[in-house]
Amino acid sequence: MTAATIQRNKPSGFRISKRVLPYLLSLPALLVCIGILIPFFTSVVYSFQRYRLSQPWARQFNWGDNYISFFTDPKFWNTLQVSLLYAGITVVVELLLGLGIAMLLQKRSTLNNFISIMLLMPLMTAPALAALMWKLMTNPGFGVLSYLASLIGLQDFRWASSPSTALLTVVLVDVWVYTPFIMILLLAGLRSLPTQPFEAAALDGVPRSFVFFRITLPMLTPYILTATLFRLLDSIQQFDIIYAMTQGGPGDTLTVFQVEAYLNFFQSTNVGRSAALMIILWAITYFLSNIFIKNWLRLRERARGQA
Repeated sequence: MTAATIQRNKPSGFRISKRVLPYLLSLPALLVCIGILIPFFTSVVYSFQRYRLSQPWARQFNWGDNYISFFTDPKFWNTLQVSLLYAGITVVVELLLGLGIAMLLQKRSTLNNFISIMLLMPLMTAPALAALMWKLMTNPGFGVLSYLASLIGLQDFRWASSPSTALLTVVLVDVWVYTPFIMILLLAGLRSLPTQPFEAAALDGVPRSFVFFRITLPMLTPYILTATLFRLLDSIQQFDIIYAMTQGGPGDTLTVFQVEAYLNFFQSTNVGRSAALMIILWAITYFLSNIFIKNWLRLRERARGQA
């Protein structure tokens, strides 16, 4: 018996048709998509209902009443204002700090690589755990930060328990946790930039400020937009840090969307109102992400045209 005959008579293993293979490979992504869409559309249905867990017999469709009640409620506009203010402050501060740290660590060296790894430690901490840690540090009785504040003349500094300083306190925690995220993205972007423009500028004796604003910053803009988009969408949906430190208070000082939805669902058992609030938040994040993605695509097309 020849080798060709043996090979021909050898039983073949399980084979998948080439027509079926693409669908099989996309099946996990399809399952994930279905797992996301089912809760989303369920929330949409709930948002058009008068539905309280404490009164299940009174459940019925009220169509747009939940949304109308929000738009005519001053408390909703306060929630919108606080959410946008919190997101704007945290993103701007984290972007400036992250860019500054990335610029300092741009040069590849053992020391810079070690520092960049150490700076990622806050990012590995759960936000709720970080908030509890900062809550202990800012405790007026025994907190180390309260003690340091008293050394510079700030006696009995209230931190998160005062309406005038609560926003500052939670912003400090957010900046401590998430600045490393922006730093590592921008550091990767800086280290991937082509070296030829910078070498030419150094040979011509171009000032560093000109190099930064006319060469580095334009080339780094897609990375900045990407980092800003991720942090903006995350900040406007912030819950862990704010609820762990203040539960949305004092009063309604820090009642952002996620905290307001949580209170509506678990304290008032108002499922319909909570779902409507989350749908409004989804619409805001969808609008903001579209703006950033369109600008990112426009910059990419411009870069291709210049190339």
